[in-house]
Amino acid sequence: MSAPEPSARILVVDDEAHLAAGIRENLVAEGYVAEMAHNGVEGLRAARGASYDLIVLDVAMPEMDGLEMCRCLRREGIETPVLFLTVRGAPEDRVVGLEAGGDDYLVKPFHLKELLLRIVAILRRTKWYNETTARLRFGGNQIDFRTYRADAWDGSEHALTHKEAMILKLLAERGDSVVGREEILDQVWGYEVFPSTRTIDNFIVRLRRRFERNPDAPAHLHTVRGVGYRFTRDPETTAKGDRRHRVAP
Repeated sequence: MSAPEPSARILVVDDEAHLAAGIRENLVAEGYVAEMAHNGVEGLRAARGASYDLIVLDVAMPEMDGLEMCRCLRREGIETPVLFLTVRGAPEDRVVGLEAGGDDYLVKPFHLKELLLRIVAILRRTKWYNETTARLRFGGNQIDFRTYRADAWDGSEHALTHKEAMILKLLAERGDSVVGREEILDQVWGYEVFPSTRTIDNFIVRLRRRFERNPDAPAHLHTVRGVGYRFTRDPETTAKGDRRHRVAP
């Protein structure tokens, strides 16, 4: 299994020294550049001081656990993808981890091959995000996907999370095509990560509140009943075309 980006730099943060060393050794064998930290404080310091393509982060650690470390990174605007490792695999635990800003969640004990596949998938999604459209303008809004900053139609400024930016970018790149909830999960998180497609609905609600002049009657972020979502850059142009799906607010 070859790494899609041989120079990808990965930080492994785990207080189990043997496990961290084993993961690092296998990552290096796959062509990655891998470094280690043994608690959340060390990991946070490393992530602040260098640029990484991915952080493999244990949840239960002394001094600062993985959840708090991830929250700190997100509060500081560091959007490096995070793959959580944990012994807790209940759906509610996954939701807590992902709401803290995580990108994936792997339960211990795990198979090495599964870990490597998850890493490849995260880096592939990140590559797609970085190599596609950098800016988006619609309805008086301007989105900068590189800085995660947005200037809204009403003059307000917003800082997008990585997931909010990825969802908006995916919908915008499909133009007026309908994108299913399952496809959004697969492209943005990896379908197996989240227990419910309702997660997507919650993200869309937040995006509408920021960028729609009337969130209850959206002009750009439409729900297609029973299917998914459609993004419309120019509502007037779309209204003249053929609508084959029933669109709801």
